[in-house]
Amino acid sequence: MDINRKIATRASYGEALAELGSENENVVVLDADLSGATKTSVFAKKFPDRFFDVGIAEQDLMGTATGMATFGKIPYVSTFAVFAAGRAYDQVRNTIAHTNSNVKICATHAGITVGEDGATHQMLEDIGMMKAIPNMTVICPSDDTQTKWIIKEISKIDGPVYVRLSRLATPVIYEEDNQFEIGKGVQIGNGTDATIIATGVTVAEAIKAQEILKGKGIDVRVVDMHTIKPIDKELIIKCAKETKRIITIEDHSTIGGLGSSACDVLSENYPTKVEKMGINDKFGESGKAEELMRFYGIDAQAIVEKF
Repeated sequence: MDINRKIATRASYGEALAELGSENENVVVLDADLSGATKTSVFAKKFPDRFFDVGIAEQDLMGTATGMATFGKIPYVSTFAVFAAGRAYDQVRNTIAHTNSNVKICATHAGITVGEDGATHQMLEDIGMMKAIPNMTVICPSDDTQTKWIIKEISKIDGPVYVRLSRLATPVIYEEDNQFEIGKGVQIGNGTDATIIATGVTVAEAIKAQEILKGKGIDVRVVDMHTIKPIDKELIIKCAKETKRIITIEDHSTIGGLGSSACDVLSENYPTKVEKMGINDKFGESGKAEELMRFYGIDAQAIVEKF
């Protein structure tokens, strides 16, 4: 992990989207008056005839994208997560998912790491909301390399996908030639004292904690669970059997997120205590992203304090 090279996954999304546009002429992009922030503006400059700004009308954003998918296009739609999963939930559920439409919802500015925008814009429930919808694939990439791969790879999935992206710039974890697979987590290390399962911005924090704990004689493994649905059941069970201790950490509510998915898997297959780290049934607050991660206990130090 290159701790000094930090890139927000929303920026990685913008770059990958422009590259994908060159590779597949059926890709179209829609935004709701936030293209500068979501980075779809990169695609818009390169392919202005395939970019559509619907204005501040998120429900219309989802409906229009569904119409385009009906005619063979592959729409990538973007706005902030609080609007994509919140304001437009009805359209996502009934218009996109119920018809199994080939729409890729790439929601930026998720979690408390939105920072100064405050509680109204810090979406902490979207993973739970989206994974409960039939037909929906839910993904939360952890770094620049993985995001770029995912954005291109989901164009091959015939059906709706929800991708959760961050505003906060985070360390680049993977080399450009790293291999990934939708629905398969990435195990980092072979420690046997505990398993830390993380997703999105918390993966880098888990790796930092892994290094600190190693210096204390505690050997843990980290799992980057980039795909929340379908989740990698085999890897979760394997890690529970080999380490006996599971900790999950996410920039999301502890209700309905990654931790809940891990609990579902283990309760049915290999009962194991799961310690869930996340936002504990609270709204966020305005502040700097790193300070909020410390305040809500989802940074490397908070993980270390568990041991």
